[in-house]
Amino acid sequence: MTVDAEPAEVTGSRGQLGRVLANLLDNAGRHARERVVVTVRREGAWAVLGVDDDGEGVAEADRERIFERFVRLDAARSRDDGGAGLGLAIARDVAVRHGGTLTAGEAPTGGARFELRLPLAPAS
Repeated sequence: MTVDAEPAEVTGSRGQLGRVLANLLDNAGRHARERVVVTVRREGAWAVLGVDDDGEGVAEADRERIFERFVRLDAARSRDDGGAGLGLAIARDVAVRHGGTLTAGEAPTGGARFELRLPLAPAS
């Protein structure tokens, strides 16, 4: 795993936001061939967390559907190995409740990119 991060502070539930990060890292780890890249940057008033993997990626037609509860794209995996299809739905719900977004796209390596955007904490 590679991490490239700049300081970016957000306000919210440490437990819930930690769960989002854990879910995204777990998901990337399950689908990566060899590499997961995590980035954190500031973009205007937003903290942007990116989690990229070098796996097969998510088809464009499925990039919204994967955030629905109980959706699993690979039916061949057992629920023990692949989860129940709730993690990404919960992660997006937490992002929205914190004033942000969670989207899926394509990583530069061709795998999946999940991008979490949260409002930066007010300067103190």
